Amino acid sequence: MTGKLILVGRVSGGFGVRGEIRIATYTEDPLSLLRYRTLLREDGSPALTLQTARATKDGLVGRAAEVDVKEAADALRGLRLYVPRELLPAIEDEDEFYQTDLIGLEAITPEGVSLGRVKAVHDYGAGDILELDPGGGRTSQFLPFTRATVPEIDLAKGRLTAVPPTTVTAEPGMDAQTPQAE
Repeated sequence: MTGKLILVGRVSGGFGVRGEIRIATYTEDPLSLLRYRTLLREDGSPALTLQTARATKDGLVGRAAEVDVKEAADALRGLRLYVPRELLPAIEDEDEFYQTDLIGLEAITPEGVSLGRVKAVHDYGAGDILELDPGGGRTSQFLPFTRATVPEIDLAKGRLTAVPPTTVTAEPGMDAQTPQAE
């Protein structure tokens, strides 16, 4: 396997007594895993071949050729499932990206100063945040992944333009002064 592998799900365990398997999916549409059929292990070797599936609240429940009893499904709990990056659908909206495509891009300011490389993309509930590794053993920097802070992404050149916030301001109507003790 020469291409990049993308994590698309994780085995949660067995479902019922007839060998169905529960998979927590990391895709927008849980049933898209059926399209890939053979899901891979992290090393690129085949893990599961999905035959049927139905969507659930947390992912999907389905049958895999390699699993025929509940105990076999339970034994796979925690198995991470991957597909080759090149099998993912093309993105047609220029403002959308697969997070994995951002990893490794060099972040540069509009003036051309390197801030480091994108190490990870996090979402703690308030929107995506880019973790930048400045290199040289320095501490990672974090940058909100918004149009204002990342106005340009050039995947072909392997870089993005980053405009780090320079000041923290109070919201309108909030007192930005430190309260004084009386």
